[in-house]
Amino acid sequence: MTKAKPRSTYRHGDLRRAMIDAGIALARDGGPDAIVLREVTRRAGVVPNAAYRHFGSRQELLTAVRSAALSAVAQAMEEELAARPKKRKRADAAKAGLRAVGVGYLRFAQTETGLFRTAFTAPPTEWGEHEALYGVGPGGLDPFQLLSRALDEMVDAGALDPSSRPEAEYLAWSAVHGFALLLIEGPLQGLPGKAIEPLAERLLTMVENGL
Repeated sequence: MTKAKPRSTYRHGDLRRAMIDAGIALARDGGPDAIVLREVTRRAGVVPNAAYRHFGSRQELLTAVRSAALSAVAQAMEEELAARPKKRKRADAAKAGLRAVGVGYLRFAQTETGLFRTAFTAPPTEWGEHEALYGVGPGGLDPFQLLSRALDEMVDAGALDPSSRPEAEYLAWSAVHGFALLLIEGPLQGLPGKAIEPLAERLLTMVENGL
C-alpha cells in the first residue's frame, strides 16, 4: 500500500471537509467501526496530529460523519417525495407523501448500508445536544422532521385523525426502521430482492392504516 504524502496546501476548512469525506468513504464500506482517525488522516494526506486541529477525538469526527450520513438519509427521502406520483385529492397526496418517506428510508438502508448504520449508531446523549443543524437534507429538515411533516400533512388533508397524531412518528419510525434492520443485519438478509418490495409495500400500508 502506498503511503499518502502529507499535504500543506489546505486552506482553512478544507482539511476538515477532507477528513469528513474520508470518514464517509470509510463508513460507506465498513460502518461506524471503520472510522479510524489514523486512516482518515492517511486518506486526507496529512499527518495524524493535523486531525486534532479540527477534531479533538475520534468521537468528534464520528459525530460529524454521522451528521453527514443522516443528511444523506434525508436527501434520499426528499428524492422519493419529489418523485411521488401527483394525486388530485389532498388526502391521497398526503398518503403518498408518507409512503415516499418510508420508501426512501428503506431504499437508503439497502443501498447505503454502511452509512445507514453509521447514521443511527450514537450514544443517547448525542441526539438532543446539537444547537446547529444536524443531519438535515437539502430542504433543511432531518429524517425525523420529514416524517413528522408527512404526518402533519395527513392530518391537514383529513387522512389522519388528529387524535392519532401525537407521537405517531415514533410508531411509524419504529416499524420501518425495524424492518430495515431485519433486512440489512437480521434474519431477512438473504431475502431475494423480488420479495422485499412487496413486503415493504405491505409494511407501509400497515403503518398508514394502523396510525
